[in-house]
Amino acid sequence: MKIKKPKFWDYKKPNFFSYLLIPLTLPIIINNFFLYKNKIKKNDKIKNICIGNIYVGGTAKTPLTIKINKILENLNFKSATIKKFYKNQIDEQKLLNEKTRLYCFKSRIKALKEAIKDGFEIAVFDDGLQDKTIYYDLKFVCFNSLTWIGNGLLIPAGPLREKIESIKKYDAIFLNGNDEDNSHLINEVKKYNSNIQIFETFYNPTNLNEFNKNDDYVIFSGIGNSESFKKTLTKNKLNIIKEFVFPDHYEYKTKDIDKIKIEAKSLNAKIITTEKDYIKLNDNEIKFLKIETSIKKEENLINFLKSKL
Repeated sequence: MKIKKPKFWDYKKPNFFSYLLIPLTLPIIINNFFLYKNKIKKNDKIKNICIGNIYVGGTAKTPLTIKINKILENLNFKSATIKKFYKNQIDEQKLLNEKTRLYCFKSRIKALKEAIKDGFEIAVFDDGLQDKTIYYDLKFVCFNSLTWIGNGLLIPAGPLREKIESIKKYDAIFLNGNDEDNSHLINEVKKYNSNIQIFETFYNPTNLNEFNKNDDYVIFSGIGNSESFKKTLTKNKLNIIKEFVFPDHYEYKTKDIDKIKIEAKSLNAKIITTEKDYIKLNDNEIKFLKIETSIKKEENLINFLKSKL
């Protein structure tokens, strides 16, 4: 059963319950220690880029993977994407399959071997930053600008897979969001790694013309950060009168959708969800917001990629 992430994970400071859970973070500390002791051999047949995170879920890795893959193709690289197969992540796998050449297996190494066999020059990994069986030529860490590192603690006391200090080991950080002022986050990052590349992205809706701003809307989502979805809609002047929030990668049941439709009908409202959620439903009574990731000063990222690849 999918469970929503605890609200206290995203508090700006740990609360009493977080502190109680700190002893349970020991296994992840030990695991991380041994992970980074392993030395991995570089693969000369293909360049590997990992789009990962240290904050669990909701950092927009998949849209950024699609965007970077597109940039690489525009630079005339033969680029593919790789995602480890998880039964509960069919939504992201479908999106990647629609928009990129995806290799998806239970083993990332097997997926990589298939990409090499097919002559690809670059593999862009959606997730896998903590997988130390693969050598990554470039390692990118994604954060959501709104949630940042939450309360700053490791799982289960907080939302982090690794401590924030781990960014010393990575090549670039992406702050994904709704065009927020990230100057305070940039200053925070520089405390831990003054040389790291920092890129800011924002969500760019591409089908707003399909929505009437005079209508009322009921929205629902089963993504890692529902607040960003809602903020994108309200920022574009859509009137949200009811919201349903489900756990990330949620498998909707008929009763869930029926409940949403009944609520929308009673409020004389239209229904909107995310493209990631809609891909599992394909329901004509529901509209979805199509979003592309846009990168501020994209030319800086292009130049960075060209210099490294």
